Amino acid sequence: MSNDTPSEKARLQIDANLKRVFREQEQAELPDRLKDLLSKLKAQDTKGQDGNV
Repeated sequence: MSNDTPSEKARLQIDANLKRVFREQEQAELPDRLKDLLSKLKAQDTKGQDGNV
């Protein structure tokens, strides 16, 4: 028999649900709009680093 209190069981359930949601989001494809924005930011960052010594 487990010694988990009701609040401990709730915490474990919340933890499992959060992990499941984040795992699903991690596997989801990024929207094209976000990919474009990331590309622009990366290009801007690279451009800014070229001038720095």
